[in-house]
Amino acid sequence: MRRLGEGMGARNLAESVPITTLSIVVLAVTASVIAMGGMIRIYDAGESCPDWPTCFGTWGFDVSEDEQESWWDENPEEEDSRGAAHRYTTFEIFTEWFHRLLAGALLGPMMFLLWVCTRVQSTDRQVRNAGLLGLILIVWQGFLGYLTVRMDNEHWSVALHLVSALAFTLCILWLLLSRWRETDKTPEMMQIYASSKQRRMVALSSMGALSAVFIGVYVSTTEGANYGCGVAGISESWPLCHGELLIPVDDIATDSQIIHRVIVALEGIALLMATFTTWKRVSFEPESRRLAQWVSLATGVFLFNGLLGGLYVISYDPGTNSFWEFLSLLHLLIGSISFLILATIWIASREDMTSVPDGTSS
Repeated sequence: MRRLGEGMGARNLAESVPITTLSIVVLAVTASVIAMGGMIRIYDAGESCPDWPTCFGTWGFDVSEDEQESWWDENPEEEDSRGAAHRYTTFEIFTEWFHRLLAGALLGPMMFLLWVCTRVQSTDRQVRNAGLLGLILIVWQGFLGYLTVRMDNEHWSVALHLVSALAFTLCILWLLLSRWRETDKTPEMMQIYASSKQRRMVALSSMGALSAVFIGVYVSTTEGANYGCGVAGISESWPLCHGELLIPVDDIATDSQIIHRVIVALEGIALLMATFTTWKRVSFEPESRRLAQWVSLATGVFLFNGLLGGLYVISYDPGTNSFWEFLSLLHLLIGSISFLILATIWIASREDMTSVPDGTSS
């Protein structure tokens, strides 16, 4: 009887929690997890919990330097990439610990509940598929978190971890949009008309933005790569690279900054062209106005982020031999947002809209 009661209680919970509300909360927590991941990179604290899922063999974050030394002595094979003598502050350990707490103890169970809600409340195939995919991706993210720790935060593993997080975010956005359609509650701003050609253009643009983010993470996590175009200040180091428009790429890791810049430049040009063509189409196809507005927003965000990246490069302080790292965090987050805007446009857009932006029948 107790099991029956517990089962009924779980089902009642799954029936009472609105899918749209829970999806929005999951998105907010996901954004917090990604932001914490960026903060970990700023403080170079990715190895501050050298084991997984525990942290120096404990479930807490208050690990003294003596306790760290004892753990290293017992686990010499886990030596920090900066040497066995390196020690972390309590705050640095806390950033990694809290990142794991948000992802494992909060986001994981919330995603499981969201999946159950989609099975109980929805009959729409896309809603249910998005819920299942989200559940798979959150488990995959946990594995990547483990892999990143085991690989001592290798640049490719960190970049893959972020891209997977963005894929999970996009999956929840897909679920939310699909649920709105199922319940006929899609906000007017998300009712986007686009031709098949325009949808392909947006899809390609989103892939370009994702490529820029991926290589950008590669730059920020590769030792010395942020010095790849020099530190001589405006013009010499940005927008030029060692005073040149382009430099030869001798090593992909070391010269990843110039690769990142080329991708950003090409993506920026592509987005400006996309903005121009979508607004030009509005003159004879008024229902595409909302698409033009969204593409313009994505373009503006992307170009602003490019300037932010330039500001990071010229922020170098020779006295401390460092950059303004908070700009790096903003650069990462805004770059991710530009990709998500474009990808969301692609998911939300339709060729068979039954209404145009002013709310009248088409």
